[in-house]
Amino acid sequence: MSRQSTRAPMVRSGSVRIIAGHWRGSRLPVPDRPGLRPTSDRVRETLFNWLQPILPGARVLDLFAGSGALGLEAASRAAAHVQLVEADPGLARSLMATVERLQGQSRVAVHCGDALAFLRAASPESAWDIAFVDPPFAAGLWPAVLELLPPRLATTAWLYLETPAEYTPVLPPDWAVHRENRTRQVRYALYRRGTLGA
Repeated sequence: MSRQSTRAPMVRSGSVRIIAGHWRGSRLPVPDRPGLRPTSDRVRETLFNWLQPILPGARVLDLFAGSGALGLEAASRAAAHVQLVEADPGLARSLMATVERLQGQSRVAVHCGDALAFLRAASPESAWDIAFVDPPFAAGLWPAVLELLPPRLATTAWLYLETPAEYTPVLPPDWAVHRENRTRQVRYALYRRGTLGA
């Protein structure tokens, strides 16, 4: 995820790694940005164990991409197409450079812009199969995202939400929790649209 600031200078302060798949072991730079909080390796490993049966061939939206750790992990594990959305121009440029370095341009697109504006402009026919929503916690964007996002998802889509540990977002009634867990700071949950047995 990332915050929406556009003015702080880019400073490379660390990296995260892609855990599995075609780009396994590749490092993704994590610039020093207030509010930039990449999903931990342990949480990502759990999430992608949950998702592994449905990732091959999926269309994936990473709505607050930040370092790209979620979306690029999905692409590494055979998602057909991944759309990264990042409001911070410096982070978006870093994502574009990473995609080029990984030679992933045919399957990964980067959009530099506000996530809510991106959703408002997206066609209902977008029909993403999987969406990752891990916004900057301080911004409180979950209600706005959950109002705009569902019409842009497939009828049997999966939705990953990362929130503060004490916060449980309210989803439309046609969504159900598939799996969830918590760390001391974070609640992370995977939801399924429609009947869980479908």
